[in-house]
Amino acid sequence: MEKIPINEVNARQGQVLDSSSRESMEYDVLIVGAGPAGLSAAIQLKQISQKNNLDLSVCVLEKASEVGAHILSGAVIETVALDRLLPNWKEMDSPIKTKVKKDKLSYFGKDWSFSIPQIILPPMMKNHGNYIVSLSNVCKWLGEVAEGLGVEIYPGFSAAEVLFDDNKKVKGVATGDMGVSRDGSAKDSWESGMELHAKYTLFSEGTRGSLSKFLIENFNLSENSDFQKYAIGLKELWEINEENFDDGLVEHSMGWPLSDETKGGSFLYHFDKNLVSIGYVIHLNYTNPYVSPFDEFQQFKTHPSVKKVLKGGKRISYGARAITTGGYQSVPKLYFPGGAIIGCSAGFLNYPKIKGTHNAMESGMLAAEAIIDNYISNNQENDLTNYQEKYENSRIAKELKRVRNIKPYQARYGVLLGTLFSGLDMWLSTFGITVPFTLGHNKPDHKTLRKASECNEIEYQKPDGKFSFDKLSSVFLSNTNHEEDQPSHLTLKDSLIPISYNLPEYDEPAQRYCPAGVYEIIKSSESNEPCLQINAQNCVHCKTCDIKDPSQNINWVAPQGGEGPLYGGM
Repeated sequence: MEKIPINEVNARQGQVLDSSSRESMEYDVLIVGAGPAGLSAAIQLKQISQKNNLDLSVCVLEKASEVGAHILSGAVIETVALDRLLPNWKEMDSPIKTKVKKDKLSYFGKDWSFSIPQIILPPMMKNHGNYIVSLSNVCKWLGEVAEGLGVEIYPGFSAAEVLFDDNKKVKGVATGDMGVSRDGSAKDSWESGMELHAKYTLFSEGTRGSLSKFLIENFNLSENSDFQKYAIGLKELWEINEENFDDGLVEHSMGWPLSDETKGGSFLYHFDKNLVSIGYVIHLNYTNPYVSPFDEFQQFKTHPSVKKVLKGGKRISYGARAITTGGYQSVPKLYFPGGAIIGCSAGFLNYPKIKGTHNAMESGMLAAEAIIDNYISNNQENDLTNYQEKYENSRIAKELKRVRNIKPYQARYGVLLGTLFSGLDMWLSTFGITVPFTLGHNKPDHKTLRKASECNEIEYQKPDGKFSFDKLSSVFLSNTNHEEDQPSHLTLKDSLIPISYNLPEYDEPAQRYCPAGVYEIIKSSESNEPCLQINAQNCVHCKTCDIKDPSQNINWVAPQGGEGPLYGGM
């Protein structure tokens, strides 16, 4: 069996550890990633196989220390996919409790704001009937449901390699070796990774997953698709005073503190008991290399209307995560020999709704149905072309096609004019009128930065410790942990580029777009010249560096299994 390494740590260090001792396990279906898509696929596989008297073995591999530990989202969810997957979910002990009761959209100036009348908002932007949740807790619950159906879930194991058979067909994955030192040699605690083989492997790694990224490139799955687009979402969970709590309120804003050329906006979701999910989303097509998404978020919380909600409250948790926003025209080909890509690895976010969980879940369900179809017809060796067909005829594709031009409108025409065009488009769509054209995405996000010499530096206020905070105290709240004596999972294709090119041209934007203080420009103790210091132990696995680096010099790969953030209730 040919193995194509994704995490090439050992080879880079010049010491290849012996992988011949790897044990292997065989399954009918292997799912990489225990997010909404992967768990929905697992549940659907078991449900339908049992109805058809098929005894399929299903395994889910999860790099976090526990299911849900790396899951971060706003989140307001539609239950359209859940209603189909688990029709009796309301009678089950699910964490989905808080129904949206109020909707509010505001435009912010520095010291003022006004609410946009709900009557002028297109119906698809409204949230009545949806639920405010901790998506982390939802995934924990879905994991329990899956295990109850006989799915094997293995948290704490990072998928590090895609395995191929002699015909270049994907035949599973290998987990990363444990106990590898920083120089690539084996420590006393070294354990070989394990190979997991399957007839079908589904990749559900979330946005910019390292194996999914490799597969898209290796099989040229984006050949007929547009550039994928991304945003970074930053979130904090607060416990606020009861008098400031408005159960079931969903509030979004746009405007201050972002400039007109930087797209994004905020969310505040009141749920559970006196909890508020507060966050900021900034699209990674911004042009000024001095933009710091983390500091924009912290500055946003100093707005009078936000301080009014948070005053006297306590910040409980923090996290950040990239979001796939390209939409309909950026969805790659979904299948390849031996498997398929599901969920946010492919990108099914409905941009104006700011929702993708329902589509991610349904994509996993469609892939599961396609696999079962192949088993029933005794064609289990076939590629999942039927999954592609199911997607193209699905509610997901129809939903995404309706809003395919919204992000391009705003990229081309700016916040105000772009929003007007978007609103008109969505209202026409409401009445069944579809515009006859599809606008493309002009360039990938890593190519949108202007030179530092062409831009004004941005001076951000120092954190006050009450509403705004620094990166390190925030990372502490994410419960992020990485063993220091291991090869860095943030790898540079060329170690010279950060100082020789990124620094003089863009003032090395990694030191600002990273929301966890991973990248720092410091003075070398030997030469007193600037050098890049990578604090990999701070990484919250948001993948922004892999996306936004203007030289595409940073390659994010999975660290040892079980490491990274440990989000609680996020």
